[in-house]
Amino acid sequence: MKKILLISDTHSHLDEALLKHINAADEVWHAGDIGSVAVTDAIKKLKPLKAVYGNIDDQELRKEFPKNLVFSCEDVKVFITHICGQPTNYLKEVKDILLQEKPKLFICGHSHILKVLYQQQYDVLHMNPGACGIHGFHQVKTVLRFVIDGSEIKDLAVIELGSRT
Repeated sequence: MKKILLISDTHSHLDEALLKHINAADEVWHAGDIGSVAVTDAIKKLKPLKAVYGNIDDQELRKEFPKNLVFSCEDVKVFITHICGQPTNYLKEVKDILLQEKPKLFICGHSHILKVLYQQQYDVLHMNPGACGIHGFHQVKTVLRFVIDGSEIKDLAVIELGSRT
């Protein structure tokens, strides 16, 4: 069993309120727009980190993290990318990976819009944790917490970290 904290769009800001949630997790997954290596370095001092780079991330972050990440956690195949398009019309690259890899969990960021939905067309659970940084149009900083236990994804919770401003 693994307790996962899913974050995205920190844009160089590591919220103090996030630290207790990082400490309570087994792993932290970041869906891009990290903004600064200082953010990932701070997280890695506390917990194992899996991350992808986003469109605002510089060459240093792009050297350390991939654009697309496919891996297994317990018995769940996971695909993380930053930009995916809309769930009704994913980008071609994303569709190709979904069809080839057949993940059970698909994660993206970028939109700053919290979203959890099942995509029947791809037989995949799609998650976007929203944004937990202070830049963007979102009003409330959000992250997702869940458990992967064998082949089950369960105990999903939305965590609000307060106002973006």
